[in-house]
Amino acid sequence: MKIFEGIVVSISMNNTAVIEVSRRTPHPLYKKLIRRSKKLKADTLGQTVIVGNTVRITETRPISKDKYFKITQIIGSRHIKNEKQYLKSEKAEVVQEDLDPAKKETVKKVRKTARKGAK
Repeated sequence: MKIFEGIVVSISMNNTAVIEVSRRTPHPLYKKLIRRSKKLKADTLGQTVIVGNTVRITETRPISKDKYFKITQIIGSRHIKNEKQYLKSEKAEVVQEDLDPAKKETVKKVRKTARKGAK
């Protein structure tokens, strides 16, 4: 029995959610880790899921032509409209949180001097 964890990408169908399952696998020649992902359809079993939730899905008998999984557990819950936009904004917030006020001032001064030097 296969069990995967993924992020809910779409809930636009009745009793069905599309879950993106990502895995990291090494490149056959260069051995660098590459992120591969697959979108799987899963039955919601009457559970309320939101786009962006992290869920655990389990393989089951075929429910429909494309649906072979069911959602067994909701692990994390965050409400996002678009995952790519969320990841970009999250990176920006993390970068801003890492800088303390003194460092922010020096960064601003460096940026201003760099702009003046470029003109």
